Amino acid sequence: MHMAPGFTGSPLERIDNERDHPGLLAARAGDPAALLLRMEGLDPVAAPDGRLEWAPLAEAPAGVELALLGLIDGRPRFVALDPAATGSGHNLIWRLLDGLPDGEAGTYAAARSLVDWHARHRFCARCGNETQTMRAGWARRCGACGAEHFPRTDPVVIMLAEYRGRVLIGRQPRFPAGRYSALAGFVEVGESMEEAVARELFEEAGVRATRVRYVASQPWPFPSSLMMACIADVESDAVTLDANELEHAMWVGRDEVAAALAGDPSAPFIAPPPYAIAHTLFARWLDGAGA
Repeated sequence: MHMAPGFTGSPLERIDNERDHPGLLAARAGDPAALLLRMEGLDPVAAPDGRLEWAPLAEAPAGVELALLGLIDGRPRFVALDPAATGSGHNLIWRLLDGLPDGEAGTYAAARSLVDWHARHRFCARCGNETQTMRAGWARRCGACGAEHFPRTDPVVIMLAEYRGRVLIGRQPRFPAGRYSALAGFVEVGESMEEAVARELFEEAGVRATRVRYVASQPWPFPSSLMMACIADVESDAVTLDANELEHAMWVGRDEVAAALAGDPSAPFIAPPPYAIAHTLFARWLDGAGA
């Protein structure tokens, strides 16, 4: 059985069909079973058992705006909207995420992206006036021009170029020593996922894709992307590296990838962590995904 990509599998029932109902937020907030997700800025708060920490909604600070994440086990789940929310930095967040059980990180991903989006979109992109929350915290509306704004997701492709049984991996200067990953880049306007894969591979490594196949996807809440993992056959293994994007790139075979995923210290590179979709992509490639 394939391991699910990180930040997926949340048990949240999002009840989108109820968000426009008059009085919904007040009714759900008045439920004595309602819970508030505890966060410190944009970071999760972990309970002693390693799961997300929830508090009775009555403990929410007075006057704070709330967003209804949805239902878990029939109980309303809320998050407070903090216009000044910031994160603590990647080192701490990665340590916290390492301890969250499957599905918990997915719930956190939805909450983090939503809180961050509200903090970034307090003013109307059309006329510049201040906006107000609507749809139980899943949208904002401008009282001046009437424009409605919804949380956005930025599509990103992440891919392995494959040539004769080997795949191309690369590293950026900001990566920890020894860490390599799949190549990645944002999808541009007017571009399909497959076209983005081909363009990014050529721009970053000078290899030309001949066939692209989709493998899996993952929400990436830093701040709010959708990672779409793919494998692409390429014409040759001749690499022309874009030094502005990558510090180094190399071709690796199945034994080397398997060793890296197993944490073997003799492996030629350190694999991405399990919650990153690049880790899933390596594992799926070993299993013959998209062949």
